[in-house]
Amino acid sequence: MRGKIGIVVGFAAGYVLGSRAGRERYEQIKSGFLKLWNTPPVQKQVGKAKELGKSAALALPTALWDGAVKVTKAASKVGTPGQKLDSVIDAGKDSAADVAHGAETSVAEVKKAADDAVAEAEAGAESGTKAAAENAADD
Repeated sequence: MRGKIGIVVGFAAGYVLGSRAGRERYEQIKSGFLKLWNTPPVQKQVGKAKELGKSAALALPTALWDGAVKVTKAASKVGTPGQKLDSVIDAGKDSAADVAHGAETSVAEVKKAADDAVAEAEAGAESGTKAAAENAADD
């Protein structure tokens, strides 16, 4: 019940504030965002994030494939069924650790890229705000 009330209150507040600001303010905010989004520093970070995402997406399947190969090789070794099982379990644990490490590394790199993008966007927004204030003062 409490969640539904929060949604209704949030919707009402957004509607009222949006109605008061009007379409002109919306267009002003939108154009400011697009100016910021299209700045070279932001696009540079977007490009970095895309490349990082591609490399991370390619790294995990490789780790999974390598793990499957290790497990298969361990299962096909000569020995008793118990020895084979132990080898497969060890190979599986090692492979799982490799995949987990790769995922953690990818997450850390993506977080760093996102933090860098936010920092550059904030810096661009501050310089854009200062330039807009100076232009307004000149007018």
